[in-house]
Amino acid sequence: MPPAIAIAGLTKRYDAGANSVLAVNEIDLEVAEGELFGLLGPNGAGKSTTIGICTTRVMPTAGRVRVAEIDVVADPPRARAEMGVVTQFRALDRSLTCWENLYYHARYFGMGAAAARARAGELLEQFRLADRARTLPDRLSGGMAQRLQIARAVCHRPRVLFLDEPTAGLDPQSRIAVWDLVRELRAGGMTVLLTTHYIEEAERLCDRVAIIDHGRILICDTPAQLKRQAGAGVVMHLRVARAAPELAERLRALAGVSGVEPIEQGFRVFAADRDGLAPAAAAAAQDFGLEDIALAEPSLETVFIRLTGRELRE
Repeated sequence: MPPAIAIAGLTKRYDAGANSVLAVNEIDLEVAEGELFGLLGPNGAGKSTTIGICTTRVMPTAGRVRVAEIDVVADPPRARAEMGVVTQFRALDRSLTCWENLYYHARYFGMGAAAARARAGELLEQFRLADRARTLPDRLSGGMAQRLQIARAVCHRPRVLFLDEPTAGLDPQSRIAVWDLVRELRAGGMTVLLTTHYIEEAERLCDRVAIIDHGRILICDTPAQLKRQAGAGVVMHLRVARAAPELAERLRALAGVSGVEPIEQGFRVFAADRDGLAPAAAAAAQDFGLEDIALAEPSLETVFIRLTGRELRE
């Protein structure tokens, strides 16, 4: 079966005189039919530009993107008919009620009046907005407004749904509600590509994750496999009064330690397992003003740090 999204050699350069910016740098990526795929990376990594090109809002400098087997540059109207899009910025019509936002979107994509009315009602129920049918978007909470945006994006039953930072700015309860809806859509057979800088979101939602930074795909696999590739069974954060290079050398010499990275007021230590690690590290740090030791399981951020030497949140 052909991939739902096929990206080959994708490049986007923004030219502004001497301030040329390479936002996307020769990306190759395929998303399978029915897959829930995540692009994980810090702000400015190239995630939104990549989705902008896939959804026909940004023209690429080079490369090719096919969505539902349609070239998005050669035939953007036909490609748009096969995709739903939720951007980072709220794009609801503020002069229309929730029901009207859905109804007129359905009509725009060719549904008859009766079918559009039925579809609007169906989506309001599915997205738990039935009691807000006659409410204007400005009177919705952030979580409700985002659920309405997703409902509108899937109103015409697209094959592929693009979500650009779908839970940015939402409170934890609203974020979980959006996750549940995305899982339901994927369970119904829809292909979903989302961008995020939330590690937990990528780990809990996605079948596969590509970590992107400076416009390039650094690594791509399932969350579990990516964490195994980090080469660490445990991550230790060691806070000290004096983070001297000598302490870093002592930590690197400990049994099972595979890497040591400087952090604010101390070091991050990657090790095979936690057995005996904390006592050994405490002993090594006794001359440097030990303040705190914290152990954690590796995450996708661990992978990112090992690849780039910096935190994903930067």
